[in-house]
Amino acid sequence: MAFPDESYADAGDFADAYFALATAAAASVDRARLRDAAAILTKVHTDGGMVYSCGNGGSAAIANHLVCDHCKAVQSDTGLHPRIYSLSATIEIMTAVSNDLSYDEVFVYQLRSLARPGDALVAISSSGDSENIVRAVSWAKDFGIPVIAMTGFSGGRAAALADVDLHVESGNYGVVEDVHQSLMHILAQYIRQAHMDDDTIKQRRF
Repeated sequence: MAFPDESYADAGDFADAYFALATAAAASVDRARLRDAAAILTKVHTDGGMVYSCGNGGSAAIANHLVCDHCKAVQSDTGLHPRIYSLSATIEIMTAVSNDLSYDEVFVYQLRSLARPGDALVAISSSGDSENIVRAVSWAKDFGIPVIAMTGFSGGRAAALADVDLHVESGNYGVVEDVHQSLMHILAQYIRQAHMDDDTIKQRRF
């Protein structure tokens, strides 16, 4: 169901409805798939592979934020040395590829140059149907590197192609992106605490 589907006269009432929707959307995420995503990322971090992330718009911000939380936070107190690269942060190559070729190619072009066996891709798309996301996911699958998708709405082609689809059941962009951001934090914080002893966990802020 779309939200909002009527006018709200009071911002507080709108907030109550939005937060209720966000709570339901967070509950819709398949926990088994979340465990599978954590396992993929943990293996790549442990084995020294590279995790690539990508997204458009608000999803690009989440892809970039993932670099901070997995590279810096996961490394703290764990002995892990995650290698993370956001394909959405490379404005020079993105504009060159989109200007000379097509915006549909901005992520897959980079993957073809950089990805190696043992890497992984985190593709973030509310619709799951952005062409540049779908091309990156499809290429990664063909190349043999695991793909974690974060999707919303109907899930789109990215959901169908991904090894693990973290699907958020909502038709509101803000709610989907809020839950995707939470999933990014959950994965980073889970992996970090899983590689720390209990005494250190108690002493740290997450």
